[in-house]
Amino acid sequence: MPFSSEFTSVQNLHYGRSPALDAWLLHFLTENNLEHSIDPGKNASPEQIRFMVALKGEAQVYGPFSDRRLPLLLNTDLDQDLRDEYNAKWLALAGLVREFVADSADRKRILMLCAHKFRQVLVSPIMIPSRVIKRFITIFLTQSGLTDPYRERKAKYNRQAQEALESPEVDRLLNICPDASHRCERLTDFRFGLDMIELTRLIILSTLSDIWTGPYYQDACDRLNATDLCDDHALQILKTVFEPGQERSLRILYLPDTSGGLMFDLPIIRALIRQGHRVVLALKEGFYFEAPSFWDWEQDHVLSKALEDAHLFANPRASKNELLQAQREHPLLVISDGTREELNLYRCSVTFARAWKEADLILAKGEPHNRRLIQTGQEFTRDILCFHRNSDGAFQLHHKPCAEHVVKFNEYQLLDKADELIAAMRGAKASGRSVMFYSAVIGSIPGQTDTAIKLVDTHVRHLREKLEATFIINPAEHFEEGMDADDLMFMWERVQRSGLLNVWRFQTVADIERSFELMGKKIPPVWAGKDSTFSTGCTKEMRIALDMQQKNPELQIIGPSPDKFFRRSEYGVGKFSDETLS
Repeated sequence: MPFSSEFTSVQNLHYGRSPALDAWLLHFLTENNLEHSIDPGKNASPEQIRFMVALKGEAQVYGPFSDRRLPLLLNTDLDQDLRDEYNAKWLALAGLVREFVADSADRKRILMLCAHKFRQVLVSPIMIPSRVIKRFITIFLTQSGLTDPYRERKAKYNRQAQEALESPEVDRLLNICPDASHRCERLTDFRFGLDMIELTRLIILSTLSDIWTGPYYQDACDRLNATDLCDDHALQILKTVFEPGQERSLRILYLPDTSGGLMFDLPIIRALIRQGHRVVLALKEGFYFEAPSFWDWEQDHVLSKALEDAHLFANPRASKNELLQAQREHPLLVISDGTREELNLYRCSVTFARAWKEADLILAKGEPHNRRLIQTGQEFTRDILCFHRNSDGAFQLHHKPCAEHVVKFNEYQLLDKADELIAAMRGAKASGRSVMFYSAVIGSIPGQTDTAIKLVDTHVRHLREKLEATFIINPAEHFEEGMDADDLMFMWERVQRSGLLNVWRFQTVADIERSFELMGKKIPPVWAGKDSTFSTGCTKEMRIALDMQQKNPELQIIGPSPDKFFRRSEYGVGKFSDETLS
C-alpha cells in the first residue's frame, strides 16, 4: 500500500489525511470487528476509549497493537513476520483441538472450519493476530461444547505456585535483610526503602514461571538465590513511581498474566494494600489459555481461598458511583475485563474502562501487555508500569508516564468542588436566601453543547435579575475542561443530595423560547419543542429530585411533569447524550 512506509507509530493514525488511509482505517476496524458504530453492543465508544487512551482530537484512531506490527498490517502483501505470527495462532488452535476434542469427526469439522477462516486471513492480512486466535477460540468453544479446557491445568499451576509461596526456601529469599548499605537515617525513609525492596523481590519472583509450570516447584526454588531477586534499575523505577510524600494513596489497576503467576501477584497486591494503596485486579471473562478468568475461583479451591479477603465485583457496566463506592469499602476489588483475548481496549467492559479512568497507576504483567502498552507510540491516560521476561529470560520493568495533556479529576477533587458549592449553599440559606438548582439540556442534543450552555447562562441571568433573595446554581458555570459526563454527574449528585435545595427547576419549552428571545435570535428547528425531558442527565436528576422530595416534602420541583422524563435511556459512557439518541 502506498502509505505503509509513512507510518512508524500507531500514534500517527488519523482520519482526514487521505481518502486511501481513511478507507484502510475503516476497513481495518470493520474486518477486526472493532468499529463501535457497527457493533455498539460489543465495542467501546470513542468516549469510552478516551477513558484509557490519550487521543489528540476526534480524528485520531487507536490501534490495539505495537508499533512493530503497524507496517505489517498496512502492507497488502503478507510479510513473513506476520505470517509467522498467524501460523503460531493456527498451531495453538490445532493443539487445542487435538488435545481436547476426542471425536474424530468433531475434530475434523472444527479444524476445517477454522482452516477456511485462516485462508481468508492469509489472502487479506489485515487481521490482528490476537483477533485471529480469538475467532478460532470462539469457534472451538461453541463447536466442542467446552467452557474452559485449561481448568485443571490452571488449578494445578495455582496449587504448585501456592506450595512454592509457602515453602521455607521462598520465604527465606523474600525476607533476607538488605546489606549494610541500607542505613537507617530516617525511620520513614527506611520503611519506604524496605517496602520498595520487598516489592521488587515480589515482582521479580512473580515472573519466574518455572516455579509453577515445572514438574515440581522445589526444583526451581533450589536454583534460586538472593541475587536472582535483585534489580537496582527496577528498584529505582519503583521508588520513583511510589515516591513518599504523596498526598493520597494510589488507586492501582493490576493486570496479571497467567494462572500460577496469579498466586505470586496476590502477595504483590497485599504489599501494596499494606502500604496504603487500593487495588483493582482485572481478570479475563472466560477462557484464554493459561490466563486467569474471573470465574476460576468457583472451581479452584486454592484460588478461592487466596481471594477470601477480596470483593468479587461482577457488574460489567458499573456506574462511577457504584465503582467508587465498592473501592471505598474494599481495598482489593476483583473485576472482569470483559474479554477472552489479549488486552484489547475496544472490547473491554464499561467497568474495566471506569476502573482504568479512576486509577492512578496501571500495573501490568507479561509480554503481551508490554507489546500493547509499552512498545507503542500511543499515549495513555494513566501512568503504566509493565514488567515481564524478555525472549532471553531477562527481567524487564518499564515505566510509561501518562500523556502530558491529560487532565484528570480524581474522586477527591470532584468531592472538593461539590463541597465548595455545598458550603456556598449553606451560607446562602443562613443569610435567608432560597436555594434553587437549575437543570437543563447541556449535551444531550449532539452538536449543540455550545448553544445549550448559552441558553442556560442567558436564562439563569434572567432569573437572577427577576428573583429576589435567591441563590441559583447554574451547572454550566462549573464545567472545567477535561470533565466528562461521569465526572459531572458524580459531582452534582453530591450537591443535589445535600438536602439544602428549596427549589429544583427543570428547563421548559418556555425557558428555551425566552432564552432565544433574550439573545435576539430565532429558534432553530433542532431546538423547537425541546425541554429538559430531552436530556438524559436531567432524567437522572429528576429521579434524584423525586427521591429527595420523599425525604424533604418542602422541596419544590418546577418544570415538565416527571412522567415525561422516563422515556430516556442512561447517558452514554463518558458522553453527555442518550445512548439511544447517538
